[in-house]
Amino acid sequence: MTLHGHIHNGEIVFDAQVALPEGASVRVEVLAASASVSAPATGLTPTLLEILGDVVGAVDDLPADGARNLDHYLYGTPNR
Repeated sequence: MTLHGHIHNGEIVFDAQVALPEGASVRVEVLAASASVSAPATGLTPTLLEILGDVVGAVDDLPADGARNLDHYLYGTPNR
């Protein structure tokens, strides 16, 4: 069964009157987003850069060899 509807005030509203049984399993597939929906330009799921964009580049005093010697800085093992 395929039902059609739209989003109104953050809720799904079916185009026709529908009575679904309590606990029915459903799947929602977004067909098109309107211009008023705030979604990233690349799709509906934000990228990691879009999520963490405020903290990217915020720390500027990390050691230059931090990736190579991560165990040294975390656990005190000898430098490589």
